[in-house]
Amino acid sequence: MVQTRFLIAAVALLACSATASAQLTPPPAKPAAPKATAPSPRAASCHNGANFDRFLADVKQQAVAAGVSQRTIAEASPYLVYDQGIVNRDRGQRVFGQLFTEFAGRMAAPYRMQNGQQHIKAHAAAFARAEKEYGVPPAVIAAFWGLESDFGANMGNLPTLKSLVSLAYDCRRSEMFVNETIAALKIIDRGDLTPDEMIGSWAGELGQTQFLPVHYVNYAVDYDGDGRRDLLRSEPDVIGSTANYIANGLKWRRGEPWLEEIKVPQNLPWEQTDLTVQQPRSKWAQLGVTYPDGRPLPNDNLAASVLLPMGRTGPAFMAYANFAAYTEWNNSLIYSTTAGYLATRIAGAAPMRKPAAPVAQLPFNELKQLQQLLVQAGFNVGKVDGVLGQQSRAAVKAMQIKYGLPADSWPTAELLARMRGGGTAQAQPQATVR
Repeated sequence: MVQTRFLIAAVALLACSATASAQLTPPPAKPAAPKATAPSPRAASCHNGANFDRFLADVKQQAVAAGVSQRTIAEASPYLVYDQGIVNRDRGQRVFGQLFTEFAGRMAAPYRMQNGQQHIKAHAAAFARAEKEYGVPPAVIAAFWGLESDFGANMGNLPTLKSLVSLAYDCRRSEMFVNETIAALKIIDRGDLTPDEMIGSWAGELGQTQFLPVHYVNYAVDYDGDGRRDLLRSEPDVIGSTANYIANGLKWRRGEPWLEEIKVPQNLPWEQTDLTVQQPRSKWAQLGVTYPDGRPLPNDNLAASVLLPMGRTGPAFMAYANFAAYTEWNNSLIYSTTAGYLATRIAGAAPMRKPAAPVAQLPFNELKQLQQLLVQAGFNVGKVDGVLGQQSRAAVKAMQIKYGLPADSWPTAELLARMRGGGTAQAQPQATVR
């Protein structure tokens, strides 16, 4: 994604994914203009002390300079109000801390796979057109559609303009959300949506595949020919726009795979199992990697990485160049792997194998302590939050190599014990791919 996607839509869906997806529903009835709440006093600190009204006047001037009409500014103004509750949600959000198998078991459940297949059949013409024009397989589009909103059933219920301008005034990501606010005004200006139709997530994402307004402006297409790009109600527009974004925003490679489950041998050089390491499939085959049923990998030069979302004893995947589209859509490895896996299931792949034994996971407090020790050792793990993000995984791998442990990026009690002990263990030689 041009900008890192937030971990919002899937978090919201976790609460409702235990039940079958609802039928597509229209957006809520048009609401009254939202009411304002007072900003926190610290919010003005990054705006040269300007209060919200002065800040908003400047944003409106920037919008006009960007081509937004005064008519649109006037129509949108009742909705451009501050809500401290939105900012509180943003600062209090929690990213994924579940095991991949738990998260994928809920989010890539059979009902969502079946709904994806049903939507592909129901909108066959639009999916076929999108694949021909953009090269993105229907299953890939349908998986994002299902994960982001359960095919339109859960798009959010908050006024988008209020969310955007509140986050723009907050100091955490002000510049980003100023740009998103101006993009939302452009959506109104070109006639795609009206201010009161703009209802979505608390972070300002819109539509059935939860586009931020900048992506709505840049990639939404009119696939049903009605003169509007309506990602809230028009399934053809949703399909075509999502394909356009994946192809041109995320640089999808036409005709290439994205993710496949594999089986890895016990003596695989674990330090090579990383998205930053690519080898031809023929090389992985030489190292003993096979398909889950034992069939050999193709003896070709197609580059791929071995992805172990839960370490060497959990599920294993071959991640291809197209998998980068998933990590750009959402930089959570759990979400991106789940989205890629769900797409394979919609396309007809078998369910992934269950681990032979339960995979041990460090408790939250111990994982947070491990992150603190990694920071003390000089690593940048991002936020010390007890959640295993990609920066934490990279640091874990580095320390595993130092201590001569299997370098599969999965934090273990043994690694934590070594680091608590002060790091005196001598590194042992690791096998390498030659």
